[in-house]
Amino acid sequence: HVQLVESGGGSVQAGGSLRLSCAASGYRTYYMGWFRQAPGKEREGVAAINNLGTTTYVDSVKGRFTISKDNAKNTLYLQMNSLKPEDTAMYYCAANPVRPRSVLWSSEYRYWGQGTQVTVS
Repeated sequence: HVQLVESGGGSVQAGGSLRLSCAASGYRTYYMGWFRQAPGKEREGVAAINNLGTTTYVDSVKGRFTISKDNAKNTLYLQMNSLKPEDTAMYYCAANPVRPRSVLWSSEYRYWGQGTQVTVS
């Protein structure tokens, strides 16, 4: 059984930074990603990382966000810099035991955390 618990969200002014964490248990080498959903919008893939450390980003966050994972701590991170108001959303951590057809498709992920809110003003 895989359990994912996000933390690190909060309110920040535009241009600021936040680091999200996702503590994972019950998994080995899964494909993992960060997704976000703003009110009235569909869930969007933000960044993903595979078991080899290869990363993928949606265009809107390239150069500003960095996904990483610490295998020893079983923790996934999302460092978010130069935040913009349009980054405001609930952010979710997700994991899947096999390679997704597309790593930024939310429908390809089996396990989800409860989410952490990020508000940029």
